[in-house]
Amino acid sequence: MTLKIHADPITVNCRKVLAGLKLIGAPYELVHVDYFKGEQKLEPYLSLNPNAALPAMTDGAFELWESNAILQYAADKVGNERAYPRELQARADVNRWMFWESASWFPSCYVFLVENCVKPLLGGQPDPAVLDAQLAQFHKLAGVLERRLAHQDWLVGQGPTIADIAVASAMHLHGWQKLPLGDHPHLVRWLTGRVEQLPCWQDTTVYEGFTTQRPA
Repeated sequence: MTLKIHADPITVNCRKVLAGLKLIGAPYELVHVDYFKGEQKLEPYLSLNPNAALPAMTDGAFELWESNAILQYAADKVGNERAYPRELQARADVNRWMFWESASWFPSCYVFLVENCVKPLLGGQPDPAVLDAQLAQFHKLAGVLERRLAHQDWLVGQGPTIADIAVASAMHLHGWQKLPLGDHPHLVRWLTGRVEQLPCWQDTTVYEGFTTQRPA
């Protein structure tokens, strides 16, 4: 049975899931839930995900929310052990990075997304104090990635996994977000030279202005 993904492709976690599903090779049907219209806070979506957050998945009668859990489920459903290894230590390593992304990395990157992307789009201005307050935490976390990627092309193993998609998703608008990546060359190499070259990533590109339509 084809997965149904209830999502708005412009958001970080929705883009993560859609790119991850393409990497996995899991067929899906997109059910669009308009983020900027607040449809995630209304029925019928609210009954599917009471957190009022995107995305969510249905597989027949089974319902699942949390983007990383969706990717793990989909990889196991189709049996893609390259994207989500079954070997104990490799799987634990992938899980580690996905937990870290949701607990630490995404919240830090999200500050830059809100201040430099969302606020200006809604007619406001970035708050320099908010951005300055986040710099130390961002560089601390980016340094973790920098050290990990100093001697390897991917976060886990010899090829892309759902860990790479999850961690990169928080930076998917890095230019517009104005993420301070200049001191992290290995991180930049991995993001621009590896992840952004993946067909699954290019097929789910989100452009400045929160649009999936390539600018003319």
